[in-house]
Amino acid sequence: MEFNGKTIWITGASSGIGAALAREWARRGAHLVLSGRDEARLAEVANDCGEALILPFDVRDDAALADATAKAIAWKGGVDFAVANAGVSQRSRALKTDMQVYREIIEIDLTAQIAFSQSLIGHMAERAKDGKRGGLAFISSIAGKVGVPMRTAYCAAKFGLAGYADALRGELSQNGVSVHVIYPGSIATDVSRNALTGTGEKRGRSDKVIDEGIKPEDAAKTMVDAIALGQREIIVAEGMEEAMGEMRRTPDQLFDQIAAMVANGYMEKMEADG
Repeated sequence: MEFNGKTIWITGASSGIGAALAREWARRGAHLVLSGRDEARLAEVANDCGEALILPFDVRDDAALADATAKAIAWKGGVDFAVANAGVSQRSRALKTDMQVYREIIEIDLTAQIAFSQSLIGHMAERAKDGKRGGLAFISSIAGKVGVPMRTAYCAAKFGLAGYADALRGELSQNGVSVHVIYPGSIATDVSRNALTGTGEKRGRSDKVIDEGIKPEDAAKTMVDAIALGQREIIVAEGMEEAMGEMRRTPDQLFDQIAAMVANGYMEKMEADG
């Protein structure tokens, strides 16, 4: 997959992994659409990205998403690739976590990311008919492979996001739209500092393992390289986290088997039986 001249839309682009991905793709000649809630920080990232369009909005706002989607598509005549990256983490025991925290994390990390994808897949499938193949990347987590204590809501959302993406990959396998799921381990971002506590407040402090994690710019390069190679499941982690992710890696043969089912008319048969 080549990125020069392509239009790439990233949510959660104001900091961390999203900002690093934007800068990495800009270095490879892509046009960037940057979304997040903090317009000022998006502008700072855009300054490093050459030609970029800023579309600030809250991913939970369906009307704002529809408006942003129309603008993103109109900017360069289409969106070639999109990254569902917006999210919030958690640091609290299940026994001490309000149910509203579960609802908020799942809405941001799962439901809103599905909505973002659903707003684009029809557009991408239509463009692919004219040879303009597109793609989607979903930022899950090693905590989307392995249940990690103090992150029950986060794990639920990230496991769910991976499940949606894997099923979507099968459905779109005949439509010219690639789907990639990225499983980062500890990346040196503010993810822990911004994580929600059991009462829904921001934690306000980081973890040593996060602070000593992979630099965002290094993680972004690894991610973009893997997408360029067409890897469907991308683990970006070190040490024990990498080992845990690899233990739970989905075999490529299984992805191929699902794609073959779709190619052989599985969905059409299901619809006919309904």
